[in-house]
Amino acid sequence: MTLTLKQVRYFIAAAETGQISHAAMEMNISQSAVTAAIQGLETQLGVRLLERRPTGVTMTAEGARFLNHARAIVAAVDDAVRSPLGEGARITGRVRLGVTYTVAGYFMARHYARFRRSYPGITLDMIELPRSAVEEALVDGQLDLSVMLTSNLSNHRVLDHETLFRSRRRLWLPSDHPLLSAPAITLADVAQEPYIMLTVDEASETAGRYWERAGLQPETVFVTSSVEAVRSMVAAGMGLTILSDMVYRPWSLEGQRIELRTLVDSIPSMDVGLAWARERPMQEAAAVFRAFISVALGSG
Repeated sequence: MTLTLKQVRYFIAAAETGQISHAAMEMNISQSAVTAAIQGLETQLGVRLLERRPTGVTMTAEGARFLNHARAIVAAVDDAVRSPLGEGARITGRVRLGVTYTVAGYFMARHYARFRRSYPGITLDMIELPRSAVEEALVDGQLDLSVMLTSNLSNHRVLDHETLFRSRRRLWLPSDHPLLSAPAITLADVAQEPYIMLTVDEASETAGRYWERAGLQPETVFVTSSVEAVRSMVAAGMGLTILSDMVYRPWSLEGQRIELRTLVDSIPSMDVGLAWARERPMQEAAAVFRAFISVALGSG
């Protein structure tokens, strides 16, 4: 089996954008080239990675699993190309890194492990805090850097940030919901359905802003700080929700399917990136971590 980096990169772009056309625009190639690359990848792997629908593409269970491997492949290649061999062993120091809940729970573990293997001389102290506490600690000098939801950042006067990737927010539905057959879904349609509201990492505040902008209000039947609770309730048919692709998984803990749909309305993305105090000099170890995570998360 011979996989190419082009196939892997095109698959990532299609999976993250949910549209072959958008992936083609991002990669500056034709739609047919993206389609052919993904079909070739599926043939080589012997599984269907993406489901083609009139509104775009969604990942299958196999596609969701392969996406994690695909990101790791691209990050490893980029890391190998951009990092001088042996550099990691020579750098020492300590990085005090703040992370917010979603960052800690959904991707920081694997990057932490890779960083420690690449830079054994750097100690990475990772601390989970609410966004407001992270910002205060960066300003006070108690943290060197933070990996957080930069779309929630408020203290732009003192803090600089670098957004590494944007995760779209889409509608989650149970596999038998009537809206799945609709040619297009709006917030007004969702407002007619029971809604599960997530609160963690200011998700409810963000949702409140785009609902208010649309002049609508969801029929919230349950409020929770647990993403897994939201997943189980949506899959069981208790209600719908709008959350980012970063926390999406196609199956609940009970093994029930969760479907995704893109809304017609403009929904803000959930942006993940780095933040640091603008006027405080960045120490070498912190600068190394910043370069590492920038490459690992695709920004470079």
